[in-house]
Amino acid sequence: MKPAPTEEATALDVAPQSAADPLPPRVPFALEGVIGALLMGLLCLITFANVVTRYFTDVSLAFTEEFSVAMMVVLALAGAGAAFGRGSHIRMGFVADQLPPRGRLALEALVLLLSLALFALLAWYGARLTLDEFRFEVGSPGLGVPQWLYTVWLPLCCLAICARICGRLVRVLRARRSLPGGH
Repeated sequence: MKPAPTEEATALDVAPQSAADPLPPRVPFALEGVIGALLMGLLCLITFANVVTRYFTDVSLAFTEEFSVAMMVVLALAGAGAAFGRGSHIRMGFVADQLPPRGRLALEALVLLLSLALFALLAWYGARLTLDEFRFEVGSPGLGVPQWLYTVWLPLCCLAICARICGRLVRVLRARRSLPGGH
């Protein structure tokens, strides 16, 4: 059985909406929620329109697949940004749970730095891909619209995720300093 959380352990719970959070984020997570809700609504509408059109006319609305894929990528990245900001990103907690509070926060900081490097690389290479698609006038396979209109969202969303990771990292480092023996 796990022991009851100590006062030191509450510094680890840097969840933005909790009362225990000493450092809430400056940009509320409602931003990602609104983006997610709008995209889910649009996905439902265009998919429903495609189903109804196909049922009554045997004709598919070709744009729905391209738009759906692009919107799902943005939706996944918006969710990733919110998860990193809240500290609810995917992690393996077995090792971290065995560490003392300062060690857990140090491990969390390391994970955030590695995640920041990953999403910064994704933003960099996504921007290069977008620029290449713009420069070489690549058309999308289904509709022939400029492909960069879909690709540009990858680096933009990755930069937003990097901002959320940086905000979380600052909160984790401040929580680590607030623990007894912190520097």
